Amino acid sequence: MGQMPPALPHGKFEEVFPDVFVITGMMKAVLMNTDWQFSRNMTVVREGNALTLINAIRLDDAGLEQLEALGRVANVVKIGSLHDRDYAFYPARYGAIFWAMPTMHENDPTPDKQLAPGGEMPFAGCSVFTFRTSKLPEGILHIDRAGGILVACDSLQNWLAPDEFFSNDSSKMMRELGFFQAANFGPLWMKVNEPQAQDFVRLFELPFQHVLAAHGSPFWSTTRDTAKEAYRATFHRVFGV
Repeated sequence: MGQMPPALPHGKFEEVFPDVFVITGMMKAVLMNTDWQFSRNMTVVREGNALTLINAIRLDDAGLEQLEALGRVANVVKIGSLHDRDYAFYPARYGAIFWAMPTMHENDPTPDKQLAPGGEMPFAGCSVFTFRTSKLPEGILHIDRAGGILVACDSLQNWLAPDEFFSNDSSKMMRELGFFQAANFGPLWMKVNEPQAQDFVRLFELPFQHVLAAHGSPFWSTTRDTAKEAYRATFHRVFGV
């Protein structure tokens, strides 16, 4: 498999909806000439025995055993341009099909299949929403289960507080930069990509009640509100409309 980044510390799988799993781990990166250490999530969707990995995280041997116990690793899906660390691992180890949006794979393997609205999807009941105004390609998967689930990368976040995968320096810096807010738009993603309001207007046309993002806790509906309403409130705050 050649030289690939090693596995970083991570937790265990949680089944957040039937046949939908989330696992949280550590990420280390240099961004804006600064060392960052924070958490990130991988979502795994099971259809029959086939697993689709979204926002890939390389797992250690114990984590891979847990993954293999869930099913067969069939697909790996990249929906965020700023994530590129671990996408080569799963196709190399398991022969998984690598899916990505066009022009997104500069530092990744060449995609086996491209993600595009109205095109082929890795599993049934899935579609892709793409931002049209962001400077870098970014997508969100819509899963037609449980009233509608969005799986996002950096655009939608729900970090409530630092967790065990954060360094002290990153916790302080990211608190000052406004990362720790419920139903948030990713601050760094917004700064880099400068998306326009019209993209979010289109996003809110989708039927959804829950959001599973690459960063933060799962956001699902309660008896009082839904994820759509919470993120729509963020839209009004950010864009002033």
